Amino acid sequence: MSGKDLVLQVEKVNKSFHDPITVKVLKDVSLEIAKGEFVSITGKSGCGKSTLLYILSTMDTDYEGELRIDGEPTRLATKTRLAHLRNEKIGFVFQFHYLLNEFSVLHNVMLPGLKLGKKSKAEVEQRAMELLRELEIGDQALKGAHQISGGQKQRVAIARAMINDPLIIMGDEPTGNLDSRNGEIVFGIFQRIAQEHKRSLLIVTHDQDFAARTDRIIEMDDGRVVGSADRA
Repeated sequence: MSGKDLVLQVEKVNKSFHDPITVKVLKDVSLEIAKGEFVSITGKSGCGKSTLLYILSTMDTDYEGELRIDGEPTRLATKTRLAHLRNEKIGFVFQFHYLLNEFSVLHNVMLPGLKLGKKSKAEVEQRAMELLRELEIGDQALKGAHQISGGQKQRVAIARAMINDPLIIMGDEPTGNLDSRNGEIVFGIFQRIAQEHKRSLLIVTHDQDFAARTDRIIEMDDGRVVGSADRA
C-alpha cells in the first residue's frame, strides 16, 4: 500500500491503566487502514478492542507509539487541533445512537456540520436531507429524535457520522443493540459507504457473521493484534 492510500496508520501503540496497579492493556499494536477499506476488529471482551478504538478516535492521547490520520501524526497535537481533526476526518457510530431528543432528526444530523463551520447552515441542511433520503428515512426528518424506532435512530446516527464527509467511520458495536433485520440494513449501508463513497470503516464487533463479510478482520487477544485476514 502506498502512503497516499492510507487513511490510518498505527505503529507500536502501547497503553497501560494505573488503578491502583499498572496493567498493560495494549501491547505493540500496529495496523493500517486503506481508503475505502471495510475492516472489522474482533476478540473476546476485555481484549483491548474498545480501548484501541478510543485511541484511534484521538479521544485518548495517553499512550506510547504513533497514530497518523491522513498522514498527520496526532499524539503530540494540541487539543484544539485534535478536536478539528476528529470533527473533519472521523465519523462515529456507537452501539447506542446518542441522539439528542430535544432536537429533530434533521437537526441531529446537522450538528457536526454546523460545528465544523465549513459550510453555511443551508448547505449543511441540504446535505443532511440528502443523507437521510439515501438511508431511506427522509420522511422522518422533521420528527423528534424520540419519535422514531431504534433501527431508524441508528440510521440517523450513520447520517450524522457522514455529514462532514469523513475519511473514516469508526464504530463500536453499531449493530449490537439491533435485531437481525435492522442489523442487516446497517451492514448494507456500511458496505455502500465503503464501495460507493470510498470511505473507510473500522468497526469493533462481537458479531462473527458481520465480521466475516467485511473486507478484512483484525483479531485481538490480550491487548495484541494476533491476526489480520482478508476475506477469502
